[in-house]
Amino acid sequence: MTLFFLVRHGDNDSVGRGISGRRAGIHLNERGRAQARAAAEWLADSGVEHVYSGPLERARETAAPIAARLGLDVEIIDGITEVDFGNWTGLPFTRLDTETRWRRFNRVRSVTRIPEGEMMIEVQARVVTALEALRQRHPESRLVIVSHGDPIRAAIAYYAGIAIDLMQNFQVDLGSVSTLAVDDQGVRVRSLNFTGGFATG
Repeated sequence: MTLFFLVRHGDNDSVGRGISGRRAGIHLNERGRAQARAAAEWLADSGVEHVYSGPLERARETAAPIAARLGLDVEIIDGITEVDFGNWTGLPFTRLDTETRWRRFNRVRSVTRIPEGEMMIEVQARVVTALEALRQRHPESRLVIVSHGDPIRAAIAYYAGIAIDLMQNFQVDLGSVSTLAVDDQGVRVRSLNFTGGFATG
């Protein structure tokens, strides 16, 4: 059995303003750094053997204190990175809210492609492919996976057998930890959006 601790990156100053997407230079703010440190403490006695992170700064900066607390290195894996938001990258929500495709994307993500970006089914496929590759590499291990809100929701939806259009029903807060146990016999969602009082927002 492979136990995945899916950690959403911590807070940053772009949250709630618009689409950060894969832009470089988005760093954790003080609240985000505190969330990362608190998650590290919570995971300290979890028996984790590997820490994996997406390549963006806000994910790596969340993974770093977790890995340090566990005495491990951070291993970067591209397959768990943020959604490619294409032409929407960097746009404020006030502008996006006027766009028909943005509204459709938030109603039926399964059939709406982001302009010059990904479909959510493609996001789900690459994230699950990455997790399954890690499961084959570490069939009896505990792994931290530091990623982003939508990739985490998409993975949980897949493993829980829930339609991708319903994934926004999952609350995945900044700095939260969700836990999946996966083996050849099936999947158990052990926890969803655990914050322990340290990761609200």
